[in-house]
Amino acid sequence: MPRIGSQYLLQPIINNCLGPKLARPSSFPLPLSPSGSGSYPPGGERLILLLRTHPSSPIRPIASAASLPPPPTPNEVHIKVTMDRLADAAHLMIVSDLDHTMVDHHDPENMSLLRFNALWEANYRDNSLLVFSTGRSPTLYKELRKEKPMLTPDITIMSVGTEITYGNAMVPDDGWVEFLNQKWDRKIVTEETSKFPELTLQSHTEQRPHKVSFYVQKDKAQDVIKALAARLEERGLDVKIIYSGGMDLDILPQGAGKGQALAYLLKKFKAEGKSPNNTLVCGDSGNDAELFSIPEVYGVMVSNAQEELLQWHAANAKDNSKIIHATERCAAGIIQAIGHFNLGPSVSPRDVTDLSDSKLEDFDPAYEVVKFNLFFERWRRAEVEKSELYLANMKAVCCPSGVLVHPSGIEKLLGDCENAFRTCYGDQQGKSYRVWVDQVLPTQVGSDSWLVKYKKWELSGEKQKGCLTTVLLSSKGVSVPEGLTWVHVHQTWLDGAGPTDDSSWFF
Repeated sequence: MPRIGSQYLLQPIINNCLGPKLARPSSFPLPLSPSGSGSYPPGGERLILLLRTHPSSPIRPIASAASLPPPPTPNEVHIKVTMDRLADAAHLMIVSDLDHTMVDHHDPENMSLLRFNALWEANYRDNSLLVFSTGRSPTLYKELRKEKPMLTPDITIMSVGTEITYGNAMVPDDGWVEFLNQKWDRKIVTEETSKFPELTLQSHTEQRPHKVSFYVQKDKAQDVIKALAARLEERGLDVKIIYSGGMDLDILPQGAGKGQALAYLLKKFKAEGKSPNNTLVCGDSGNDAELFSIPEVYGVMVSNAQEELLQWHAANAKDNSKIIHATERCAAGIIQAIGHFNLGPSVSPRDVTDLSDSKLEDFDPAYEVVKFNLFFERWRRAEVEKSELYLANMKAVCCPSGVLVHPSGIEKLLGDCENAFRTCYGDQQGKSYRVWVDQVLPTQVGSDSWLVKYKKWELSGEKQKGCLTTVLLSSKGVSVPEGLTWVHVHQTWLDGAGPTDDSSWFF
């Protein structure tokens, strides 16, 4: 009996569907809109003050191996699932801040973020690692994911480097927790801070196991910090106090921080013999400076970086040719840095007018998925001509006897999708409608066939819908310029992401 997912089970399906070579027009052209632009919000500049409880001692070097915890133990199976997703070392690891770095809050169309998404899923997801490093707590991080078209990272660093989690389930790193517990006692921090009436606790969502957060008036901040640091030192704690935004005061273990968290991850990968070939760190503010302090990494300060980060760079790293100040904002600046340092492809599929001009040397299932969904967005926004040529191409890339399993459970022949495709042209014209794909992971299951699993998202206005999609693609009987044939498509609504009306979801 053939095994499920093996080429022996899939090949008959492909043979029945394809038969002789299908003639088809050239690939879909994709006209593009420019990325958004804007300036940093008024009052957005932040003062960052890092103060040790031992004022006379210098800040420890972030990359000091002696100060980092030991490599993972064999029983960390849940973490190694993420760490071992790649058989070899990552081609590229991007470590990026979120607010005003990866995410541009002045870009209502989210175009720079969507451009990065398409580039990452088409060219990097399968052999690289994406790490988000944010000051947001898990609660606020999840809120941002609901508000913006963000990809799913392999690793998430949150709460100013005090929490490291892995994969979709965001499994915490117990080794990092144990390391941060050294010379840290949250109860003592709470006791001592309660003696300062100038301090007002932030919301409960921002209070984390290794982070205690307050508001304090700017004119009282320096005196409070100095007195509080002395109190905590007397109690035997070694902490880091971060004052930012003219009102926020965070207390962390001295070993915490974005830079220390990255150094810890790099040590773990090195212990596994999988140190990334290249690492690119990305930031915009003072608390990102630690990321740029890690030896050997490439760095990009986005064009909208705050003055505090630029001043830090001028004082500490102005001669470091591996750190640049981009001329592009946010995610567009990250794309610019990938090209500047020659870290890999740096042209987003969203920036290619006619994908048929792409000189692919071999079939690329991930690129095929990204390309198709981008065209679907442009078609519904009426940003391409309603041409019979495109409809013929749509028909040609779909196996006539292949099956589409709609998220509602209804089955349709792929060969019949042309009619639905024709009717939905321009139905989102003039509307805030975008399509993006996430976690595009292809697996070759035969000499000429691939299974590709990914999440497809559609955003229309403020309504966001998403489904888990599995596609069987075949190269039998077609050339690379013609593109792969879609043999079977199965979609399932993601939890909480289905619409009230299934008819609004086409393909």
